[in-house]
Amino acid sequence: MNKVKQLFKNWRIIIVLVVLFFAIISIRPNPWHEGATIRFVLKNSSASLAGIESPPSGGTPMSKETIISINNLPITNARDYYDFVETLPPNKTFTIKTDEQFYRVVTKPEYNITVLNETEEITEEVFNETLNQTVNVTRMVNKVHKEIIGTEDIGIVVYDAPKNNLRKGLDLSGGTRVILAPEEKVDSEELDVVVENIKERLNVYGLSDITVRVASDLEGDKFIVVEIAGANKEEVRELLAKQGKFEAKVAGETVFKGGTDITYVCRRAECAGIDLNSGCGPSGDGWACNFRFSISLSPEAAQKHADATSRLDVVVEGTQSYLNESLELYLDNQLVDTLRIGSELKANPVTDISISGGGFGSSQQEATYDALNSMKKLQTVLVTGSLPVKLNIVKSDAISPILGEQFLKNAVLVGLFAIASVAIVVFVVYRKFIISIPMVITMFSEAIIILGLASIIGWNLGLAAIAGIIIAIGTGVDHQIVIADEILKGTKTSAYVSWKDRIKNAFFIIMASYFTTMVAMVLLWLAGAGLLEGFAITTMLGISVGVFITRPAYAAMLEILSKE
Repeated sequence: MNKVKQLFKNWRIIIVLVVLFFAIISIRPNPWHEGATIRFVLKNSSASLAGIESPPSGGTPMSKETIISINNLPITNARDYYDFVETLPPNKTFTIKTDEQFYRVVTKPEYNITVLNETEEITEEVFNETLNQTVNVTRMVNKVHKEIIGTEDIGIVVYDAPKNNLRKGLDLSGGTRVILAPEEKVDSEELDVVVENIKERLNVYGLSDITVRVASDLEGDKFIVVEIAGANKEEVRELLAKQGKFEAKVAGETVFKGGTDITYVCRRAECAGIDLNSGCGPSGDGWACNFRFSISLSPEAAQKHADATSRLDVVVEGTQSYLNESLELYLDNQLVDTLRIGSELKANPVTDISISGGGFGSSQQEATYDALNSMKKLQTVLVTGSLPVKLNIVKSDAISPILGEQFLKNAVLVGLFAIASVAIVVFVVYRKFIISIPMVITMFSEAIIILGLASIIGWNLGLAAIAGIIIAIGTGVDHQIVIADEILKGTKTSAYVSWKDRIKNAFFIIMASYFTTMVAMVLLWLAGAGLLEGFAITTMLGISVGVFITRPAYAAMLEILSKE
């Protein structure tokens, strides 16, 4: 009992206990946490219109909003959520309860849009500046048939509620990792602009839970590593590969660009979607669909458009009058669409205009999806503007969460088995519980403290990071054996060796090993374009925790327990 009191009075052991306490508080383990945690919410979806927002980046996993019931039916995991929303009919109102508040959500209908082989005359009143009066204009439009074919997804992507604040990397949670390289040399300032633009572009596109960071290799080449949980690989590749340089030209003159020239881009259903005037129809061996959405220009861009059109001539085609040049839309220097300019827009600095484009597919449904996807990408570029430098995709990976979950379970089992095996071997060699039991306690303490540090700094734990933790704990066992040997050697020799000298000899060996490992990990961190960063950082954190916190406490435990 006296030795137990001495243990809890020793300042080295007290430090370990305090650090362990704060590590557990930071990890915040809660095995009973259930529900479907929101990963992100699509813009202008039913959920977004109901007030549900994507969780802010940087928050802890346990702080993210979690769906716990829908229409008073409990939601215990992501599968429960998806099973429910798949059965929702169009125009259905239902309630979602989260751990923060209630929401009333109305499902949207999904339309199958077809163009009938008929036309219809529509007469509109249009103000003619030449006549300075309002005149009736008759035009022929295709008749469109809209058929409800189901319910549009309400726009929430969820995953099983986390049980703690440890952030899982893509290796464990699944998602997409893309490594980008600038096509030309850029300085750090330009690279920071690219990183911020990519983050903004991904957020506008409806993706969250993202990590965008700069990495470099030993040759000094710069890379941008983008990791997105729960995202489609091809969708992300296409979004990131494009520089996103949007230009609208009249007679070869650029009149406005994406970004600062665009003050508003409509993404709501009432002013964006499949063009009801042209809709979808057969095209060659497949189908073609047209989209249209409205945008607002800055006054400067509108005036530039007016100046460019003031020099054009008016041509009359049937009952319609247009300018003799069209508005050409370019994306990454490729012509994506050509729009006729009505004569009423000549020298008129209008700020509200419509943008259109098309999509193609082997079926009408594929063409509709392609058109809406193309519209979404174009809207994103218009909002965010172009990247200051073109990026090339060096590597991209789509990672399934199933393999990661299985690996995590196996890693925990193997780790427990390894700790038990080490304890048995140490006991067989030393034949003393005062050596093996403190060693097991120290190994568990190191693992918890490392995980606590990872949760505090927001580090994503992937396969490489778990390997780093195993290496750090394994290195700790080596150091503890060195300490035990020095202490036992001092007790067995006839010459008296003070405790201070024994510990000093042990820590001389430990510190030499520590600095050697740190140098190796720093070099590994700088290499590999950041792919080995998790392994290097976790290993450095782990061995630092051991050398400066748990190893001294282990030596103190042995000193107290081994004294007669």
